[in-house]
Amino acid sequence: FQVIAEEIAGNNGYVELMFCAKKLDDKDLFSKSDPFLEIYRINDDESEQLVYRTEVVKNNLNPVWESFKVSLSSLCCCEEKRKLRCLVWDYDSRGKHDYIGEFYATFEEMQKALGGNKVQWDCMNPKYKARKRNYKNSGVVILTELKKLHRVYSFLDYIMGGCQIHFTVAIDFTASNGDPRNSCSLHYINPYQPNEYLKALISVGEICQDYDSDKKFSALGFGARIPPKYEVSHDFAINFDPSNDECEGIQGVVESYQSCLPKIQLYGPTNVAPIISKVAKLAAEEEKTKEASQYNILLIMTDGVVTDMGDTREAIVRASYLPMSIIIIGVGNADFTDMQILDGDDGILRSPKGEPVLRDIVQFVPFRDFKNASPAALAKCVLAEVPKQVVEYYSHKAFPPKCPRMDSPDSALSS
Repeated sequence: FQVIAEEIAGNNGYVELMFCAKKLDDKDLFSKSDPFLEIYRINDDESEQLVYRTEVVKNNLNPVWESFKVSLSSLCCCEEKRKLRCLVWDYDSRGKHDYIGEFYATFEEMQKALGGNKVQWDCMNPKYKARKRNYKNSGVVILTELKKLHRVYSFLDYIMGGCQIHFTVAIDFTASNGDPRNSCSLHYINPYQPNEYLKALISVGEICQDYDSDKKFSALGFGARIPPKYEVSHDFAINFDPSNDECEGIQGVVESYQSCLPKIQLYGPTNVAPIISKVAKLAAEEEKTKEASQYNILLIMTDGVVTDMGDTREAIVRASYLPMSIIIIGVGNADFTDMQILDGDDGILRSPKGEPVLRDIVQFVPFRDFKNASPAALAKCVLAEVPKQVVEYYSHKAFPPKCPRMDSPDSALSS
């Protein structure tokens, strides 16, 4: 998880800049210059890296280039005083562009445009300056607007800032899993070795519990008849304590599962939407705090056949607006087509009415593919999308970390 997080962390603030120029030298004989602007970052070894090239403005000595967005890491490695070399050219369709002039700038200078002020530089041609006694410049280039200065935080910023990850485990107790007394059942009660659900629960849960801040998992079940009235429930606490469905660590979930199984009747149908909606209610309460304080992850373990597909899609679309993600673990060898549809990797998931998810929040993992894999391989697959999903949510809501890290690389550039 640390590796995944570090891949996503980084200097990812960005700015929107808009440049224009005035009275550029005319390089064309029968028309006016067709100018474009290039910005290069000067590296520590004096090499130059192209950061951005504007579009060409045809036949115009006073061009206004379109605004553009560029990351601060690309622009200046998040060092405000790093030099930028900016060149203005007259475009030639054969690639032999005519040099008009250049100037040097820094992001520190550019920030003067934040208050709506215009910042300008003389566009200089060194050859003309050396030859012509009265040479002033080859025009001026003006930063008309530094439109926005965004600070996009990384996953590690949120975690280090105090955001807590809370896991809820939801286990499929529908009859399609098979009678637990039958050795072919995915829920088979075997005193000598764990069944398929326990194998998946332990393998995945031990990975997840390291990132659950208080090491407590909410543990729910769905699709079973439960005591005392043996009515079907699609969102019951497997410890049978509706006032406190949390278990101490993954071992607590395992113990509650083993204790629960003999007391319930596997039934159906396989309705997943109620579980998603239940966790979504908790996430909605969290959203009201308007802080990056807790992000919810629902870990659904199922044999794969969803009965309420329409309602489930609707619930996922609603949940995509909340601080939560869903990881679905496919147990057994069933057809997981429904799960792959919910994952949305092959296309944007939509509600039955056609409303798309705000963001992709579902990750499907068939456990059978990882029975013999290393814990690291399973961890990367199970948690691969979570850092990105956390950042996407809080960025969309414009919620900063509760306690931003002062040593974050681009903290000086925030606004």
